[in-house]
This record gives sequence, C-alpha cells and structure tokens, in this order.
Amino acid sequence: MSPDLESIGGVAHQSAGSASGVVMLTHGAGGSRESPLLIAVCDEWAARGWLAIRYDLPYRRRRPTGPPSGSAADLTGVAEALACARSIAVDVCNGGPVIAGGHSYGGRLTSMLVASQPEIADELTLFSYPLHPPGKPERLRTAHLGSITVPTVFTHGSADPFGSIAELRAATTLIAAPTEIVEITGARHDLTSASLNVPGLAVDAALRRTGIGGGGSGTVET
Repeated sequence: MSPDLESIGGVAHQSAGSASGVVMLTHGAGGSRESPLLIAVCDEWAARGWLAIRYDLPYRRRRPTGPPSGSAADLTGVAEALACARSIAVDVCNGGPVIAGGHSYGGRLTSMLVASQPEIADELTLFSYPLHPPGKPERLRTAHLGSITVPTVFTHGSADPFGSIAELRAATTLIAAPTEIVEITGARHDLTSASLNVPGLAVDAALRRTGIGGGGSGTVET
C-alpha cells in the first residue's frame, strides 16, 4: 500500500516487505526534499525495513528556491506531516513507531514540535542541529530542549560552524531522555564525508535508541 503524500509534499521510500515503522524527514533552510542527504538517509531506512518519507516544508512548496519566510507556517507543516506519519504507522505498519527529524532548520522545527507534543513521535533523528548562527555562540537555540522527552540522535560534523561537538554535548544534557551523538569527523554542515557512511551510522544510532542495542546516552566518534 502506497500512502498518499501529496498534501505534505512527500516522497516515500518503501521497504521490500512489511515496514517496521515510519521515518519522516525534512530539509534545511534553502533546501528541499531533494537534498542528497535526505535521499541517502531515506534509502538507508528503507533498506533496513522501514517506510521512510522525505517532505517539503510549506515555504518550499510555495516557491522552488529561497530561504524560509517565517517559522509558524513551517511548524504547522511539520505537525501535519507527523500526524500523517502516525496515521500511516497505524494503517500500514501495525502501529509501529514514528521517528521524526531532518536537517538543520527542518530538524530544529521538528524538535520544537516534539518538545511541545511528545505523543506525535517516538524518537528524534537530527542532522546538523543548528545550535547557534555561525560565529554567534551566545545565540543558543536550546530553550526547548529541556522539554524533549523522547530518545534523540544527533548526527553532527566536527567542523560544523553552527555548533561544535563540545557545545552539542553540553546541549544534550538538557534533554530528559536517552541521547546519542554521531560525530562525523571533518564534516561541515552538509555532513559530506569521503570516508564515512553517514546514513548508515545515523540509522544504526537511531535503531539503538529504539531499544535495539541498549539504552543510555553517549557519543559515537567516527
């Protein structure tokens, strides 16, 4: 059964057999669902037996290029996408879990929504979380992290100007749930790596947070 994703601007990556759950991912500011990172991560999830969906935020559905024009409508778009994911999980995946997240801006919005509505997702997977604007470490975007109560995986480059690994490690202590940092050595905000399988490492970590491979918090250095 193929879900109808037109209303959220979504594209599904189907697993070969029955899906274990639903993964819903969105893009960063200036990006789209056609991000190479999102495509690669969704391919990886589908190969592991999950239904993975990458979707466009409302600002990207309105126009093909350019940055966001305001986060309120985009937050509504994330809420609609995750409600869709939960419905699909019930109808297609026998009530399996929903894992939500995205790259940079999209991941941040998703984490904000899950902080206020924890029932909407069972886990967060965040890529290049933008802790602060480059060169402005005093402008932290962490106020909502203390309200997150679901397991959370951060996949982050060691050379990301939006936040160092040390800053991210400090931020994860605010979260009242298991966390894991997947450190991509040498990668910047786009998480490009010539030597590491970034999608594979991120999915491995997320599956550990679901209970496969144990609990707790930690850092995977690669």
